[in-house]
Amino acid sequence: MTSTSAAAVPLPTVEDSWARIDAWLSERAPASYALLRPPASPAEIADAERRLEVTFPPDLVASLRCHNGVVLSEGAPAFAFNGPFSGLTDIVDNALFLRSVGDEVADEYDEEEDESELNAYWRHEWLLITQGVARDAQDGLFVTCRAGEDYGRIGRYFNEDAPSFTGWTSLRAALSSFAEALERRVPVGGRVPLAFDGELIWEEATPTVKAEPVSLLGLAARTPEPEPAGPAGPAEPARGTPPAVWSGALVTSGLGKPWPQQVPQPDLVFAEGLSAEELLLRVGVVERETVRERTHAHAERAARSLWAASRPLVRAGLCGDWGFLTQSAGTKQLTRPEVLRRLARGTRIVTLTKQGPEVRLTVYADGLPYAQGAEDRVVSSPREDYVRLPDGTEAQALGVDPWPGSTAAYADFLTELRSRFGIDFSLDRALAEMLPSGLVLPVLEDLPEWSCRPGSYVRHFDLGALVERTPAPRLRTAMAAQLRRLIAETGLDSYAEISQAMTAMDRGETPALVADEPLDVRMRTLAAEAAAARPAGGPTWQRDGGAAPLPSTPDDFRAWQLRFDAADALRRFLLLPVPVAATSILHHRLSEDWRSELARDLDTATSTVESP
Repeated sequence: MTSTSAAAVPLPTVEDSWARIDAWLSERAPASYALLRPPASPAEIADAERRLEVTFPPDLVASLRCHNGVVLSEGAPAFAFNGPFSGLTDIVDNALFLRSVGDEVADEYDEEEDESELNAYWRHEWLLITQGVARDAQDGLFVTCRAGEDYGRIGRYFNEDAPSFTGWTSLRAALSSFAEALERRVPVGGRVPLAFDGELIWEEATPTVKAEPVSLLGLAARTPEPEPAGPAGPAEPARGTPPAVWSGALVTSGLGKPWPQQVPQPDLVFAEGLSAEELLLRVGVVERETVRERTHAHAERAARSLWAASRPLVRAGLCGDWGFLTQSAGTKQLTRPEVLRRLARGTRIVTLTKQGPEVRLTVYADGLPYAQGAEDRVVSSPREDYVRLPDGTEAQALGVDPWPGSTAAYADFLTELRSRFGIDFSLDRALAEMLPSGLVLPVLEDLPEWSCRPGSYVRHFDLGALVERTPAPRLRTAMAAQLRRLIAETGLDSYAEISQAMTAMDRGETPALVADEPLDVRMRTLAAEAAAARPAGGPTWQRDGGAAPLPSTPDDFRAWQLRFDAADALRRFLLLPVPVAATSILHHRLSEDWRSELARDLDTATSTVESP
């Protein structure tokens, strides 16, 4: 956050900046302007200084002599995320409160070791001068009254983080930025000021979206799949050589004992009467060029390579009258209700899955959980790889099974498959066999129930009131226009399936979103692109310093995520009532002018609906 004033131009006075702020508010946001308080008197300022035992910087005195804060009400003029400016009462109350809290944590800061201004939870010489987002003493801008070179400097306080100084060297500089932001729509903290319905609002600045983000799925298609590892496999630690000990808090299996081999216990689904080919189709293997025979070890290796682009890999086979699926690596698919319903369409399936301490057996019939889960079984076991050492400390044993109870339960459930369902399945054979397998383009997630209700407010916009006063045909036409704007600003209109759907909507039709049809596959592909690029969007400290550079950037991830968000908004428009879909559409709009664009779309919709 920096001052936007040019270095060569002297800063305007506090009084000049407030005059510019007043003029803008009175003309464009009169409701917000009306909530500015009148000036504080010199006596009131002197009294506050006596109570707090500090001398206010001249800029703060000048500001209070223009406006003694604001009336904290809906529409109060705020300074972006910093909130409205405080009046004397709030400055005194918040300073006294934060001093009392600071006194309780003073021992955490060693002032003798570091005399820097910010080496404190809260200094007695700091004054919180804005109300912050929470409109209380939890956050906001502060000014320091501490004598020295930082006297009068503006800092940022947030009660869950360390205080820091901003780029504003004084309140005079901050108010100059406020005035310039209003007059020139200059971003402050990533937000720009707008006037809407007579009030000052701050909207996220329209982002720049990368027009052609790197497609990791496209890169994967040009990358050779890793071949199976050699027959010898990875070397095992020599008998009698213990693994290294990690600090004093960890222990290993005893000297002279080899590392125990952990038997894979993959997620399994058995489907009555379905072939391996049909199971691969139902689980979401749509790219037939990825289908080939693989062992479990080969599939596991391939799924972790760039060739897979973070997509799961599943294998399929036959076991008597039952087809089966097994997942080797990647984001779990065989535990998802969306996937299980597809697999169980017109038949019966039995799933066996293990997640840490829990082993679960689930039955679906004809696309739904069987008899409200009457056939389901769950076993949860305690963790057993932590031990108590003689000195009373707790340590972790490395190289052992953390949950031997769930490992045994998994084996027991395999046996139970034979007695209960007649499924004679050999896990060892299934792991070693060359089975048909392929990459999954994950099916779309179910829409969460909480997100399928109409929203009252979206980005401080009263959507509920708009829905209540707008006829349904007009609302639908306007939201379709907003959706088209969202699709254009995210680059989603470059896909034929999306453009065809929007053209059909322009004709008054509602395109069907059919599983595995082109529009559905496009949406799933966008989700897969975003998932593949997600590591680039994470913090750099989470990456291995010796790892190869990522093939995508944060800008790539952001572009794919925005495209998928827009596709999800289209999905909601096709599947949900318009008032519900409107929440998602408006939430994801990128243009900072979306409110005025919505007003124009509503006007256009009125003339369209009313025309013969």
